Amino acid sequence: LEKVNRARYARNWAKISGMRMVVLGGGIGGLTTAIALSKIGVDVQLYEQAPEFREVGAGIGIAANALHALDLLGLGGGIASESIPALQGEVREASGRVLMSMPADEMSKRIGTIAVLHRAELLNLLIANVDPQRLHLGRRCIGCTEDRDGITARFENGVAVHAEGLIAADGLRSTIRAQVFSKPAVRYAGYTAWRAVVDFAGRHDFTLGETWGRGRRFGIVPMTAGRVYWFATQNVPEGQRDLAGRTKEKLMQLFGGWHQPIETLIAATREDAILRNDIYDIDPLTRFVRGRVALLGDAAHAMTPNLGQGACQAMEDAAVLAVCLKKIGQVQPALAEYERRRRERTTQVLCDSRRFGMVAQWENRALCWLRDSAMRMTPSRIASRQMKALLEFEILTRQERELFAS
Repeated sequence: LEKVNRARYARNWAKISGMRMVVLGGGIGGLTTAIALSKIGVDVQLYEQAPEFREVGAGIGIAANALHALDLLGLGGGIASESIPALQGEVREASGRVLMSMPADEMSKRIGTIAVLHRAELLNLLIANVDPQRLHLGRRCIGCTEDRDGITARFENGVAVHAEGLIAADGLRSTIRAQVFSKPAVRYAGYTAWRAVVDFAGRHDFTLGETWGRGRRFGIVPMTAGRVYWFATQNVPEGQRDLAGRTKEKLMQLFGGWHQPIETLIAATREDAILRNDIYDIDPLTRFVRGRVALLGDAAHAMTPNLGQGACQAMEDAAVLAVCLKKIGQVQPALAEYERRRRERTTQVLCDSRRFGMVAQWENRALCWLRDSAMRMTPSRIASRQMKALLEFEILTRQERELFAS
């Protein structure tokens, strides 16, 4: 049976070698997809609407499930250098009292390695692994049309590109999702977030975790080279902005009196290093694929950042998509198989992340007391077991991993 499978895969390889695919979107999902498709011999061309690659963001965690996908692409080594060692993880209340703790050895055993990078560092690593001739900047896609022979992507500058398939990794407000799948607008989660990376070498020993208040949270994530990624949230109406030069002052008001090193971290951060973004997701889609068009990453399953899985799920998408194409050798059946394998998984993660955020952002005093009490009584092994199920999900079989590497 194995010999038969290998012979079939060899025939499929001949079919996809030189197959032309268009990827829309030069973010993490689009770049990872371009790398994965190039690795299996597809002629992939990536189009990004911005005139240059410029990732605006702070820290990003790449969890064990996404690291497995990156290993398949030969990128694991570059990411490993940015990994943090096993750390104790905690959830605290504003006074500093621990609500839930996961010891370092249990974190390592159940959750595995976590790579924490600046988003710009990750983007640069991915760009370096894509042939520059396959990257096209300043190309805003305005729509696509399908015919018997393939699909044509149309761009704002009048250029039209024909290919055998189109992968829309064009983000939260995907043009292709709106046109091809006619899906409604994004959903505001009810809270905004501030984020920053600060150089804090030698000034404090940090614990990975979050502190929960009423309608507010503060998270701390240690990074390599003495840096710390922190984020803060608050329940507010959509679309509010901070007064110019007053963001740190506002954060000090929101989190003043919370346990250390929260105030110290805010004080050590440059005003212009703090980013603010309202938090959005989309409702789960019933379809990721229509004909020769497939949604990927945020375009398919934009989720809140509460589980740190947005980019991780996009990386899983890219690996599964490439394997489906290599196994099946034809665009439409391969995209259908990609949808079958990814929709349930990503829908579960999206919904879990939404629920986690809703509970963490509760404001009602009684509900917060019940939440915090329940957390104090929950054994850490139960929480870690849930995380383990999320992060140890096998996106590919052993045979598929070997096929991809061959």
